[in-house]
Amino acid sequence: MEQTLKVTNVLSDPTRFNIYQHIIQNHKTVSVLDIAEKFSIHPNVARLHLSKLEEINLIDSHFEKTGRGGRPSRLYQLSDHVVELNFPHRDYKLLSSIAIESFIDLGEPGRQALYHTGRKYGLEMIKQHSAADLAELSVEEKIYILEDAGTMLGMYPKFEYHPDSNNITFKVNNCPFKEVVEQNKTMVCNMHHAFLEGMFTALFTDIELIATNNMLDGCINCQYVAKLTTV
Repeated sequence: MEQTLKVTNVLSDPTRFNIYQHIIQNHKTVSVLDIAEKFSIHPNVARLHLSKLEEINLIDSHFEKTGRGGRPSRLYQLSDHVVELNFPHRDYKLLSSIAIESFIDLGEPGRQALYHTGRKYGLEMIKQHSAADLAELSVEEKIYILEDAGTMLGMYPKFEYHPDSNNITFKVNNCPFKEVVEQNKTMVCNMHHAFLEGMFTALFTDIELIATNNMLDGCINCQYVAKLTTV
């Protein structure tokens, strides 16, 4: 409870909350001067906000030489530590861990059931997210729905449509499953892939989704290409 109160107190400041959101969305290191410039605040104020976020383990920091001599710069990045707030306490991570372990123990049928369920929930997420007639929307409107739903799920995705090739490229800047991925990286990533396929299938008749980068392999984010057979 003490940690929960610390987290809510730190994030109750609007500027500090927006700084944290900015770090999540961009998924790269930032300096005090970066934040000061981005939010039009004094560097000392930016440093205070970043220190408060680091105190509750939402971000980490390290020193890096600038190559121009002088003191190394302190850079801040998103922490791998997952902070969960529930009132009263509920351990959803434990529940998801039990579910993943159960699917693993079932072997191949369990894996296929997990992927099928992931795809199903991705499909339902889009259908519940928009009351519009999805078939009547333009590609740009469909992409807006994908981006809005993805942001709500904590993925902070960025999409780009390429009409010449009829492809959509996109980046996922935050993995919503990173707290359970250590149990079985391949299985969890494939489930996430199936979830994304479900989201696309709700909007487009036929797609082929290809993963090109994975943040769990050391990349800055996960990247995909969605090849649209029909719009």
